[in-house]
Amino acid sequence: MISSLRGQVLSIGLDHAVVEVGGVGFAVQATPATLGSLRRGEEAVLSTALVVREDSLTLFGFADADSRQLFGLLQTVSGIGPRLALATLAVLEPEKLRAALAEGSVSVLTQVPGIGRKGAERLVIELRDKVGQLATAPASDGVVAVGRVRDQVVEALLGLGFPAKQAETAVDGVLAEDPSLGTSVVLRKALSGLGRKK
Repeated sequence: MISSLRGQVLSIGLDHAVVEVGGVGFAVQATPATLGSLRRGEEAVLSTALVVREDSLTLFGFADADSRQLFGLLQTVSGIGPRLALATLAVLEPEKLRAALAEGSVSVLTQVPGIGRKGAERLVIELRDKVGQLATAPASDGVVAVGRVRDQVVEALLGLGFPAKQAETAVDGVLAEDPSLGTSVVLRKALSGLGRKK
């Protein structure tokens, strides 16, 4: 998984930037606020999420790890893909999004193009408790590292078409056996477990 990029900004478009790392230019989809913080020719550091589809690999970039975590969390809700998750973060800053979810503020969530009343209610129902756990989670390096691995592997499985609940259960099962495993090993073991269930 590509969890961050540090390199020179080669170009900035309406919905993406190209960041050169080690001679390779990575196209990174991002919100207007994130793109607005970048300067062509200067070094940038972005937290990133790689979304894997059968026909594409798309890299999404964020100004901080908090936004990336919320991006992954939003996609655990049925009907919310990476584009709509990014649009949500473009309209609502992380703190405002957390507050809206925690307080069940449907009117705030429906400000996002593509999210209607029913979608907003589903977001509140499914994420209210999860967003609270994210905010109060212990900040120890070990917990953060395990959470990051879990988020990345669940994200990859969602990209491969597995249902959110199934992906989360498979990843949690692998990490319960050995929390020290790296992302690629967890992904391999989770895929193996999911394959046996088919």
